[in-house]
Amino acid sequence: MRLPTKGDDPSAIDEAAATDILASALDAGVNYIDTAWPYHRQASEPWLGAAVERLACRDRVLLATKAPVWLINEPGDWEKHLSEQLKRLRTDRIDFYLAHALSRGRWKTVVETGGLEFLAKAKADGRIGHVGFSFHDSLEAFKEIVDGWDGWEFCQVQYNYFDEDYQAGDEGIRYAAARGLGVIVMEPLRGGVLARVPDEARRIFSKYPTPRMAAEWALRHVLDRQEVVTVLSGMGSRDQLRENAAVASSARPNAITKDERAILDEARAWFGSRMAVPCTNCGYCKPCPSGVAIPGVFRLWNDASIFGAVDQARKDYAAEFGSTGAGACVECGACVPKCPQGIDIPAALRKAAAILS
Repeated sequence: MRLPTKGDDPSAIDEAAATDILASALDAGVNYIDTAWPYHRQASEPWLGAAVERLACRDRVLLATKAPVWLINEPGDWEKHLSEQLKRLRTDRIDFYLAHALSRGRWKTVVETGGLEFLAKAKADGRIGHVGFSFHDSLEAFKEIVDGWDGWEFCQVQYNYFDEDYQAGDEGIRYAAARGLGVIVMEPLRGGVLARVPDEARRIFSKYPTPRMAAEWALRHVLDRQEVVTVLSGMGSRDQLRENAAVASSARPNAITKDERAILDEARAWFGSRMAVPCTNCGYCKPCPSGVAIPGVFRLWNDASIFGAVDQARKDYAAEFGSTGAGACVECGACVPKCPQGIDIPAALRKAAAILS
């Protein structure tokens, strides 16, 4: 979902650069490739299908994509979207298929539109290898979904050293694993925030005798969990790929020491004291009917808050947004139910405008 693009259009994937990253990933031993219906404004799945075909690597990769539950209105929609995704990915089998971004409300949609029966049928006929769900809601909703169907094989949850108790969190990971589900972690770097840390955070990490990049600390925290099957990191360059792969190759479960844990706890407390809004730049709030660039505005607000660079954030805000800034929000509320983080987006945009304008 964070492939390199040409310009500011998310759908304009730089296919040569992105395919080069994929080839580098294969060389590094990566084999789980995650995409979804809406990523890059629906351009991610078609690009991936073409890239896998071009690299002749289908037998080397496990393809994962997700059913867009918010577009499911009747039972036939499940078949329609899976068939289209198989065409986009140029394959007859999706190795890992997820009900995308489940919440309590979307779980109800899955049940009422025959989604569980469809997923079981598609697995039986071989079009799906393994069935799971990704999740954005409360711990209670997570447990309800885990216990709601015996067919789940895996789940995908947001987890990092800052968000240990957020949404499903630590308890949810243990709950799913105890019931035999594999756990896949998304947002290990929290949309990149935990890789681009300010000097204060670097000083915390420098207390450890062996130098490590900030991203390595974040990835090791997640890879330390024995319950975690794999970790999804949205990499947009070969340098990011190489750094991530090197950490994954050397990290082992249950290896973080007491001293390392103390440093991570200190870093978590520092970030918690500085973040203005818990936005991970996932983009689920888009498109805004009024054209507000919601994730971009929140990114600058958090940058101003965490890094203390308010003047630079204001300059960037004026240069980047104009008519798509926070002031264009008419508080229609269309974005609120889409936000996985549960942010009151209109209220947060008002506060962001007060800081950045």
